[in-house]
Amino acid sequence: MKAVDVAVIGGGAVGAACARAAAARGLQVAIFEPGPDPAAASPASAGMLAAQIEPTDDALVGLSVRARDLYEPLAPALGETTGIDIGFWRAGIAAVAFDDAAADRLKEDVARQRQAGLRCDWLDGDEVRERWPGAAPDCRGALFAPEDGAVDPQALTRACLADARRLGAALHAEQVTMVETATGRTRGVTTRAGTTAADHVVLAAGVWAPQIAGLPRPLPVEPVRGQMAAAAWPAGTPAAILYHDRGYVLARGADALLGTTMEHAGFDCRVTNEGLAQIFRGAVRLLPALLNHAVQRTWAGLRPVTADGRPIVGPDPEVERLWYAAGHGRNGILLAALTGEIIADLVTKGETDVDISALRVDRLKPQAAR
Repeated sequence: MKAVDVAVIGGGAVGAACARAAAARGLQVAIFEPGPDPAAASPASAGMLAAQIEPTDDALVGLSVRARDLYEPLAPALGETTGIDIGFWRAGIAAVAFDDAAADRLKEDVARQRQAGLRCDWLDGDEVRERWPGAAPDCRGALFAPEDGAVDPQALTRACLADARRLGAALHAEQVTMVETATGRTRGVTTRAGTTAADHVVLAAGVWAPQIAGLPRPLPVEPVRGQMAAAAWPAGTPAAILYHDRGYVLARGADALLGTTMEHAGFDCRVTNEGLAQIFRGAVRLLPALLNHAVQRTWAGLRPVTADGRPIVGPDPEVERLWYAAGHGRNGILLAALTGEIIADLVTKGETDVDISALRVDRLKPQAAR
């Protein structure tokens, strides 16, 4: 196989975005993605762009908001070049409080976010019920982030891969087994089909990233299972994304997506009765009308999670031209497009205008991972 400028290991949302951004800068890109895996995180995701809801880490909030805002121009651009609608929906997310302590915490969040210049509102319980009739009848109020939203993660991945290929990237249905290095820099990647020489290697292989041989350090990323379900969205309830305690109900077309769990179950991506029961308890509390709707399907995926919850993005400090785009956890879809831009800037210019100092690979010790 002929040499390339960039070898991207992984064709999920993050890898696809990295490949597209690099190809858009005129680089010759090869994407190595062995094919659909039932445990993969991207297709299992709900695709929330919950920049002001999910990140509790101050180092991630600014990054997440910037990442979310990239989808405003990206969605129509991908639609124009690929014909794929990525389902960009930006009508806000409500984080609901069911007791006074939670309401106080969320009100503090509202004040803090407003002070930071972000649009954020507090809705009292009556306002929540007025906006979304039938939702959370016993809620005390909600933090409402009007600029948060969602995309369809499978459509996003397909569109980024299609655009990367339109720009000249090659997609190889092969699993990378080793990163080749010599004299302190990357030389390429090896699959069962042979070795491809590459000036740069981008590691975006999700939960499987630590299993690749030849890395200069153990990669502290572990799989965390997230279970999901879908039912019909209740008639008469306006489309919404309602969130509480890491659980949510999300409208996508005629469906209600219900999620999710955070389970340390190794590489087991089975759906369990216990997991589904947890999801339904949370979903029905947010939207009681779901009690009258049968489950249409269930699934699960494995998120690549680090010990401190931050992704690993940027260069390896010892091996030149080895770039990490790993460990995005619950925020892989949210951060995918921005991660792609960061990696493409690093590859082409050696620098990025995004502060990624908190995302360094060497901030984490392997033994710190659970």
